[in-house]
Amino acid sequence: MAETVHATCVSWQGKAALITGRAGAGKSTLGLQLMALGCDLIADDRTVLDISAGQIIASCPSTLAGLIEARGIGILTADAASSAEVHFVIDLDQAEAERLPPRRYTTVLGYNLPLIWRVEGPQFVPAVMQILKSGWSDR
Repeated sequence: MAETVHATCVSWQGKAALITGRAGAGKSTLGLQLMALGCDLIADDRTVLDISAGQIIASCPSTLAGLIEARGIGILTADAASSAEVHFVIDLDQAEAERLPPRRYTTVLGYNLPLIWRVEGPQFVPAVMQILKSGWSDR
């Protein structure tokens, strides 16, 4: 049931964020920014998704393992984790306009996952990192 999607994926201590968007939307850039904060690369450009024990697991096609594109610089090597459980999805094609947006979800391989839209502002990358570390508040 594995499916390959056009996405970048990074993880923090086994919890992964799946970054989607059109070509040139900034998937690899966001991945690099999160890696600079300590995340591990799972996959860039193409991410393999599969189900294991009721969880969505992300991994990388072997031909792309440990590689990430930095637009205008080239292909970089990176320490990479072999796989991680996807905890949420970031859609860079959608821009968030609300200060406190509603919880959004998207369906991936038949499972509902939390969904974040792109935020214009310096808080976006550190907020994504904080979600990976600790999740959302229920308040």
